[in-house]
Amino acid sequence: MKKKIIVAITGATGSVYGTRLLEILQTIEEVESHLILSDAGALTARYELGLDKKTIAALADVTHSPKDIGATLSSGSFITHGMIIAPCSMKTLGSIANGIADNLVSRAADVVLKERRKLVLLARETPLNLIHLRNMTTLSEMGAIIAPPVPAFYTQPESIDDIVNHTIGRVLDTLDIDHVDYSRRWQGLAKP
Repeated sequence: MKKKIIVAITGATGSVYGTRLLEILQTIEEVESHLILSDAGALTARYELGLDKKTIAALADVTHSPKDIGATLSSGSFITHGMIIAPCSMKTLGSIANGIADNLVSRAADVVLKERRKLVLLARETPLNLIHLRNMTTLSEMGAIIAPPVPAFYTQPESIDDIVNHTIGRVLDTLDIDHVDYSRRWQGLAKP
């Protein structure tokens, strides 16, 4: 049986993280991707990447409307391996932290948390205010993984793609998804 992974793309900057994640998941046979693309996420992806909803939807195995609160993903009886929100806006993060399940993104995240499955949030905002930090703390205490897409320079990236791929590789590691190593792993300092 394939591992069902929910991928949500919200309106924060960094839509490349969600689209790259979907591209990589397409190459992993044991994964079935379920996409929720928010309206704001679609706007941001069009601006940042020049991609429309149809093009992004084609990257996923299954696509769900963010307005479909009755979708399979809104029930704990629909077994998933976990959920990744990439990028995750502070609005979405705050909704999840406070139990406001008013769309499929926040409802699916709520279900993942209540079923004790893995929820990974690529939180995108800087600088962070106290509300952001408290919401992140609340979610972390509930078991969510807060994984801001912060570049690792020990990998000596040569392009934005290198930076994005490293982040996505780390996210897949958190879900125990075997993948081609899309990033250089730390090997320790070279011995003199």
